[in-house]
Amino acid sequence: MNIHEYQAKKLLDAFDIAVGNGMAAETVQEAVDATNELGGSVWVVKAQIHAGGRGKAGGVKVCKSPDEVKTYASNLLGSNLVTHQTGPKGQKVRKIYIEAAANIEKEFYLSLVLNRNTSEICVIASAEGGVDIEGVAEKHPDKIINLNICCASGIHAYHARQVAAIYGILDKAKEVLRLLHGLYDFYTSCDCSLIEINPLVLTSEGTLLALDAKVSFDDNALFRHESIRELSDPFEEDASETEAKSYDLNYIKLDGKIGCLVNGAGLAMATMDIIKHYGGEPANFLDVGGGATKENVSKAFQIILKDPEVKAILVNIFGGIMRCDIIALGIIAAATEMKLDVPLIVRLQGTNKDLGKQLLESSGLNIIAADGLDEAAQKAVASLKG
Repeated sequence: MNIHEYQAKKLLDAFDIAVGNGMAAETVQEAVDATNELGGSVWVVKAQIHAGGRGKAGGVKVCKSPDEVKTYASNLLGSNLVTHQTGPKGQKVRKIYIEAAANIEKEFYLSLVLNRNTSEICVIASAEGGVDIEGVAEKHPDKIINLNICCASGIHAYHARQVAAIYGILDKAKEVLRLLHGLYDFYTSCDCSLIEINPLVLTSEGTLLALDAKVSFDDNALFRHESIRELSDPFEEDASETEAKSYDLNYIKLDGKIGCLVNGAGLAMATMDIIKHYGGEPANFLDVGGGATKENVSKAFQIILKDPEVKAILVNIFGGIMRCDIIALGIIAAATEMKLDVPLIVRLQGTNKDLGKQLLESSGLNIIAADGLDEAAQKAVASLKG
């Protein structure tokens, strides 16, 4: 689960991490009022969307008067911001963040992320702050360090010295240590999956300040953090993905034309891969899980059919705990209710597969049967051409 910058900074502040002074606003008047409350003479106005690259897209502006804040807030609120992470459709700006400008001397990059290869939290640091870290990694990998943190011992002073050294501020090693301790405590206690500060800045006053913050949480751990769950912004998520979550379905919308309904994340990814192998493009990732009911399967099918880009549907089920007859009943219920008008390719294997096939055959639906995954993918791709 992602949250907005202003929410992330409030959480970071609770762990004694310096984040500066700022206020969120949903109206132009609130933005102007924020300048009065924050004081000073220079402010930074930032679009609040769940995407990076806001600055390059015109979503961040330095303003030197309340009138300039008013003008920019008027232009930004309600606009559609397109960045390299939003895709061509962009994201509507519903909130902005007004922040008192900082006196910046140096900019750095710092993040904490899970290293799945070692099952440890990894600290990634670079002196190249305020830019796309992916570009730095590609062109100047020597300017980035990766430190795997042992979960049994946590952050140590030598970690801070290594980070301070690559930043070129060894005299600030103690401040870096306090920062890393705060970030590590935040990450572990709140079940984060990512904390990214880009840029982390050294101000002329000698403070290490999180000038920007991106934080993501492990969805599977949100039951432990009700206050964090409440920070979710449904406007930042695809409506179909939000609906799918309410039915315990794992759904991600993609850009292709072949809808996929699969049980198991690994099988879902394999299904998408083989569709691409035969020249097609998947329209979604959809894993109904192992304990789905007829109603869950029916809802999954409906969600796929709501996508106007879907021109064919491939159902690929390997029945274990998830019985093939339950899948069949869900397909029949949804297809009947929504008047299926696209080719439906179904591959059923495993528990009660014969019963499932019998139910589908007697349903009167126009179904293209397949026994193997290759066959199913080929028929799905071919159905778009027919």
